Amino acid sequence: MFRFSNPEYLYFLLLIPTLALLFILENRKQKKRLKVYGDPDIISQLMPDVSRRRPWLKFILQLTAITVCIFMVSGPQFGSKLEKVQKNGAEMMIALDVSNSMMAEDITPNRLEKSKQILSKLVDKLSNDKIGLIVFAGEAFTQLPITSDYISAKMFMSSINPSLVSTQGTAIGAAIDLCVRSFPQKGKAERAIILITDGENFEDNAVERAKEALAQGIKTHVIGMGLDKGAPIPIANSDEFRKDKDGNVVITKLNEKMCQDIAAAGGGIYVRSDNTNSALRIITTELDKMKKANVESSVYSEYDEQFQGLAWIVLVLLFIDVFILERKNKLLRNIKLF
Repeated sequence: MFRFSNPEYLYFLLLIPTLALLFILENRKQKKRLKVYGDPDIISQLMPDVSRRRPWLKFILQLTAITVCIFMVSGPQFGSKLEKVQKNGAEMMIALDVSNSMMAEDITPNRLEKSKQILSKLVDKLSNDKIGLIVFAGEAFTQLPITSDYISAKMFMSSINPSLVSTQGTAIGAAIDLCVRSFPQKGKAERAIILITDGENFEDNAVERAKEALAQGIKTHVIGMGLDKGAPIPIANSDEFRKDKDGNVVITKLNEKMCQDIAAAGGGIYVRSDNTNSALRIITTELDKMKKANVESSVYSEYDEQFQGLAWIVLVLLFIDVFILERKNKLLRNIKLF
């Protein structure tokens, strides 16, 4: 398990492109000032010791050293000791729809990104609960086994996109079935599935699968993504929209009836997401009602600092920078290595 002990220092990485831009602008200003005195090519012949490349090389070395230094002070650590701990919480599996229709922009910025925002905020509100993540389109796959490692959960959530599942479609039933199989053996803690989808199910009997999950004591809550008016489905890296076989633009709409039926069959609640945070508040309130019990989790209790290697890299870069002069060395000027 890798982590940063002081991740707030990573915000200093925003300085890197700023410094690069300032250096480029200053370099251009110098060229303009030089043109005042004449043709730069002729002037360069009058200054044979001046190097155009060395200032750039020194700047790249310095910028790299600053970048590595920021990572160093952020405290990179690797988990070195894994322990079993008991926490009083519940268990939940999240099934997230990543079909192409989830890229529709009737919800800002689009259905999938809004879903990821809801999940990220939901994880922030958890404390001792265990959580797992499944993504599905035409097929369902486990993205994150059930765990109490919220850092990993948020990391996996941020990388979700439709390309994770090559087979397109919306196999909600398969996703519910995989969620059920992903739970550990039945314990005292309550279990639940959080299904996030636009409800365009064409693959299987999702309602029946939700009933089967409820029979095993697992409720299915549904968050419907989309609006009644619907929206076209954008094609990645283009300004075009998906069309049917007749050349008409496909409009995808929230199948609210399907979502409501799944939630009713699964003994859970249905809530529709829009451009507000009301869905998050409602689903969080419902999850807070879940019965908590002691659940065993594997966590890293000790971490080894890894800044030493980065410190050596910074030292070597600065050492090289010191011995690279901005002017050409008179003794080595005429040596041609290549």
